[in-house]
Amino acid sequence: MPQGTIDDVALEAEIGRLPHLSLLELRHRWKTLFGHPAPKSLRRTFLARAVAYQMQVEAHGGLSVATKRQLREIASAVRNGDTNALLGTSRIKPGTQMIRQWQNTTYTVTALAEGFEWDGRTYKSLSAIANAITGTNWNGFAFFGIKRAPSGNKNAAGPRRTNSRANPDVSAGPVSKVKSARSGRNA
Repeated sequence: MPQGTIDDVALEAEIGRLPHLSLLELRHRWKTLFGHPAPKSLRRTFLARAVAYQMQVEAHGGLSVATKRQLREIASAVRNGDTNALLGTSRIKPGTQMIRQWQNTTYTVTALAEGFEWDGRTYKSLSAIANAITGTNWNGFAFFGIKRAPSGNKNAAGPRRTNSRANPDVSAGPVSKVKSARSGRNA
C-alpha cells in the first residue's frame, strides 16, 4: 500500500471522529491548527467542519493564490453591491464597437456604460441584439465572436478559429472585429 494512501485513510478516520469530540476538545484542535483560540461564538458543528477543513489543507494544500484573490473580489462585490463583479463577467468598456457581418449585411454595435446601442436603440445585452438581427436566440458573446479570457491570464484566449463549412453565413475571416474607441487598437 503506498504511503499517501495510509495517510489519507488516517486523515479520513481522524476527520470522521471530529463530530464526536467535545466542544473543549474541538477548541483545543482549533488552537493547535490555527495557532489562536477559536472565537467563542462558533457553534460546535462549525468548529468540527473548520477543523476538518484545516486538517485537509495541511495534508493536501489549500486554495491557490488566484482562487483566494477571486473569492476576495466576490466578497468585495457583495459588500459593494456590484453585480457585474459578482457574476465574474468581464465588462466591455464603453465606446467599444463590435462589428459583425450577417447575411451580407454589416452590423455595428457600440458598448455603453449601461448596455449596448444598435440601430438607434439601447439594449441590455448583446444576446438581445443578436436575437433582433437573426430572429433566433444566440449567446451575444458567441454571435459577435468575443472570447472571454480565463481570469488567470487575460491574454490566453488565443486566435479565433472559424469553420466556414459549419455556417455558410460566416466568412473565412475573423467573425468580428472589436475596436476600442479609447485605444484605437484592434483586439
